[in-house]
Amino acid sequence: MSINPIPQDSLRRALARLVSVYKPAPAVPLVTNDPAQLSALHRAWQIRVLVAAILGYATFYLLRKNLSMAMPVMERDLGIAKSDLGLFLTLHGLLYGVSKLINGVIGDHSHARTFMVTGLVLSALVNVCFGLSTGTLAFGVLWMLNGWFQGMGYPPCGRLMAHWIPPNELATKMSIWNASTNIGAGAVVIICGYLISAFGDWRLCFFAPASVALVCALGLWFALPDTPQSVGLPEVKGTQLKATERTAADWKTILVRHVLTNPWIWLLGIANFFIYSIRFAVLDWGPTFLSQQKHLELKHAGWIVAGYEISGMCGAMLGGWLTDRLFGGRCFRSCVFYMALTGVAVFIFWKVAGNSFGLNAALLCVTGFFVYGPQCLLGIAAANLATKRAAASAVGLVGLFGYLSTTLSGWGLGKLVQTYGWDAGFAGMIIVAGLGTATCLIGWNAKPHGYEPESAGATAPNRAPHRAGAPD
Repeated sequence: MSINPIPQDSLRRALARLVSVYKPAPAVPLVTNDPAQLSALHRAWQIRVLVAAILGYATFYLLRKNLSMAMPVMERDLGIAKSDLGLFLTLHGLLYGVSKLINGVIGDHSHARTFMVTGLVLSALVNVCFGLSTGTLAFGVLWMLNGWFQGMGYPPCGRLMAHWIPPNELATKMSIWNASTNIGAGAVVIICGYLISAFGDWRLCFFAPASVALVCALGLWFALPDTPQSVGLPEVKGTQLKATERTAADWKTILVRHVLTNPWIWLLGIANFFIYSIRFAVLDWGPTFLSQQKHLELKHAGWIVAGYEISGMCGAMLGGWLTDRLFGGRCFRSCVFYMALTGVAVFIFWKVAGNSFGLNAALLCVTGFFVYGPQCLLGIAAANLATKRAAASAVGLVGLFGYLSTTLSGWGLGKLVQTYGWDAGFAGMIIVAGLGTATCLIGWNAKPHGYEPESAGATAPNRAPHRAGAPD
């Protein structure tokens, strides 16, 4: 019995249809020329984009920070060593960082909604497979694969924020969006803590978040737009590019000029490496440290880590507001103070907390407040300096440095603590905070954004009609 091959024309047409789903949405005519209606529509869409992006990216966190709660039980039930668990975190983080960079470049030229939904669905399916697996090798391979799909979450959000929010408001608004990281990470440690305490099965830490993610992906498909021009609104004030940079054909020039040869972007990446080393050291190893060294129940440890995330959300929002109001959008300046105080907070937590539940919770919350300021602001600075045409690429590159830090916070810290104890781990985190502070200080005089100076007659979409720009 012979099988007829699929005609090449049919295959090409099917591939073309698939690719077309990911193309940026084209610009459409303005829905109205009434300034008041444009203002109202822009505000409504901006709120919709912000809320949908918060919920969507928080769900990505449900699918990658669940492992930290499952690790103590997997170590006990499966006999997996700390160094192996740390290796899972490192391999996941490294591939996630590479994915964030590559998908950032792709994401600058893709429809934000389609790109984000695809990554969320694929990550959910990998989590289901992880929960069904039993072997160490399978765990490692699947968690690496999850890292790749997770890298499809941040780029579309960076694209959306850069297109929908003016540069002089980006630090404030994007710090609000950054709450998604705290909401997702805080929710997953609480949910998984109770699931493990109630049922004793680490696999539920992967099945439950995957179910939530699939429902959320459906909601995002109907909620998210692409650019303002794609829904009949003008481009946002302050995001005008040079005439030679407005065509799609010139995107390589923009990538090189605003990202690859921009020294401030590389400095942001180095600073991100240091702050993420501390952030993930606390987030990934916090439940293990609190349950094994502080002798707290895992569900109580989950609440403490959730408090770390909630206070971090407050610290990030305050940092965004201060950056716009006090430092004129220059994120490096805010990060100098946040990074220095992070080191102080880690030192006090290490030396003062003891075994007190209340004191451990309070001091870890203070640490989270200072950690999440620069964690949020460094990505905002990258998006603003690279402009809306290369925002996803820039945050991808800076994010790659952040997730290279898992060599320290994952396998490195696991091996260090296993060999020399937790005191050595905390001393290392304080040194890292000092290096991060020095790096941000070098960037003190960096400009706030990479756009052209506004002309006197420039108008905002929420003030007066503005000609829609070329399709992005």
